[in-house]
Amino acid sequence: MTDTADIATLKDRACAHIDALAPQLIAVSHSIHDQPELGFEERHAHRILTEAISHHAPDAVLEPQACGLETAFVAQAGPAGPTVGIVCEYDALPGLGHACGHNIIAAAGLGAGLALATMADEVGHRVKILGTPAEEGGGGKVVMIDAGAFDDVDVAMMVHPAGVELARMSTLAIHRCRVRYRGRAAHAAAAPNKGVNALDGAVLGYNAIAALRQHIADEERIHGVFIAGGDKPNIVPSHAETEWYVRSPTMEGLRMLMDRVTLCLEGGATAAGCDVEIEWLDPHYADMVDNEPLADCYVANAAALGREVQMPTSHTAVRGSTDMGNVSHVVPSIHPMIKVAPDDTAIHTEDFARCAVSSAGDRGVIDGAKAMAMTAIDVWLVPSLLGSIAAASPVRPNRSPRA
Repeated sequence: MTDTADIATLKDRACAHIDALAPQLIAVSHSIHDQPELGFEERHAHRILTEAISHHAPDAVLEPQACGLETAFVAQAGPAGPTVGIVCEYDALPGLGHACGHNIIAAAGLGAGLALATMADEVGHRVKILGTPAEEGGGGKVVMIDAGAFDDVDVAMMVHPAGVELARMSTLAIHRCRVRYRGRAAHAAAAPNKGVNALDGAVLGYNAIAALRQHIADEERIHGVFIAGGDKPNIVPSHAETEWYVRSPTMEGLRMLMDRVTLCLEGGATAAGCDVEIEWLDPHYADMVDNEPLADCYVANAAALGREVQMPTSHTAVRGSTDMGNVSHVVPSIHPMIKVAPDDTAIHTEDFARCAVSSAGDRGVIDGAKAMAMTAIDVWLVPSLLGSIAAASPVRPNRSPRA
């Protein structure tokens, strides 16, 4: 089954299946939204997603606690052959709930995966639904990459909600660090000369990074906060702690920027005379390498649904970091943005959280599921497409790229 008419028929069937599931998919989206859970704690979301798979795709092979993670899952249907990975996310943000719309990502991925599971045996190819916890900082996908969950996946895809329709997200590689300064306490009035001020070391390191910001690339970002800075003003602070996010458009740029940040932090400690410990917190997130032939295919299928997907510009780009970037370094991948909110509504805001369960958000669930399912059918059946996708992706090791 490889001619155009047959492919169109399969796409129609997939879309009809998703329409039939629409009430359940929207209910899943709203339920996840109503019970936001932080990374690696997404037990409610994990339960309703795996229960939906067991109910609607009973022949799929489901691993409910995949890769040693309580809230990860992998479900697959179809024989060995070209394998499409459909990625779900479902963790929330502290204090803001689903202000990134992961409830939409989860439900759209579920819908696409269930539709593809109904025809995988018939077509002779495989779909793999990957439930990936803790995108908001925990790096569930990185753990799953290293555990081999993506080793047999030929392409991977997900859709991310936004206030604009884009073929890709403008991602930045990111690594976090925790910095601990150790000095010596003393009475700040009676014997300041006997103290070593750890807070001074943290402040001088902060100011050094502030100066560094004038001399980094426009797309690079460094931002930090003070976690601790002493106990009382009349005690020379013996301890201080800061946390930093360092971002760059590429892994190579990230490594160089990390070195420069380290020098700033060490310089502040040296000037204050205190000790410093810099801990780079794993996992880091790599930049997203979008596969152009696969993205073009998604754009065409989204257009068939009435969605006009654009390339990002300086005014429309959505910037951020995601562990889907790590996936894209081992598997040809896409991470398009689907519009579910008024123009220019920023993600990670209370306004966006409300949009994630609006009528536009619900349409994003259904259209996102359909666009991914249709794209997967093209990957399965369009002659030479899989070869073009592979040719557009540099060969990379089947493990997460290292900082």
